[in-house]
Amino acid sequence: MRPLERVFVDIAPTEIPILILGESGTGKEVVALEIHARSRHCNEPLVKCMPGATAVLNQLQTSRRSVNDVRCMGSIFFDDIGELDQEDQNRVLQLFLDAETISPGAPQIPRVLSATSRNLEQAVRDGRFRKELYYRISGVCLRLPALRDRAEDIPPLLDFLLRRYASLFCRPVPYVSTSTLATFMQYSWPGNIRELENVAREIVLLGDEKLLAGDFALGAFSEALDKPANYVNNRNARRSLKQVSREASRKAERGLILHSLEETHWNRKRTAKELQISYKALLYKMKQLGLDRPIDSPDVGTGNATVRKLENAGLLG
Repeated sequence: MRPLERVFVDIAPTEIPILILGESGTGKEVVALEIHARSRHCNEPLVKCMPGATAVLNQLQTSRRSVNDVRCMGSIFFDDIGELDQEDQNRVLQLFLDAETISPGAPQIPRVLSATSRNLEQAVRDGRFRKELYYRISGVCLRLPALRDRAEDIPPLLDFLLRRYASLFCRPVPYVSTSTLATFMQYSWPGNIRELENVAREIVLLGDEKLLAGDFALGAFSEALDKPANYVNNRNARRSLKQVSREASRKAERGLILHSLEETHWNRKRTAKELQISYKALLYKMKQLGLDRPIDSPDVGTGNATVRKLENAGLLG
């Protein structure tokens, strides 16, 4: 996520249309808001347009007649753009076509950000999405990874969300056991970060992680606790429970140590103290878990090098 963030920080000040791709709940809108906040339009509103929101499209087409109205629009965010019907696709496309034909200095359309969980390339091939529109909204494609593909981020994300909701509801920050954290890191999280957020909110409201599996649990995650097959990956299900538990514990341990190292800016003595282990034990664990140096090491560059790394990882379209 860090090299991905570097890319959208670099392109935020430009006017290039950005298409954000990712499964539901991966944080596409959060990225759009961050890009807008770092853009030239940060002091202007970000107008969100959902599928079927024809009123917003009418407002855009009308406001182009006034320079002041257009400037007040700031950026426009087409959420779930893959769900637009043919009529609204044509109307959005017409906005781009009009902007390409008007004279310099005339009102322009706002900065365009779009997001979808659908495969738009396949939709274009199937004739369900206009090719001309796809090419105009995808100046740069950012692909957000699913939470199951970045399990090491679960401990710090969970810690952040628990603290957020504890503050919001004026509750103490609840304790999450290592075994529960290991379960979280093995769970497939079909709802991604949004689902993790819901679980964190439940833990804070219920005051005890154990109640997630009880009669008063609010979400679908409680079913996963009762049915291991729902959250253990298929490849893990074919292995012994002992092996799966060992790997889950290793992932949880790595996540906790990495989070603590980042919190202390990789001060290993402070990290060992916070984790309540000896300095030598921490060094051994870091070597064992492949944490010999920070993620942001000097060999991870920015610019073209970052773009190449993202392309190789399949994160950049």
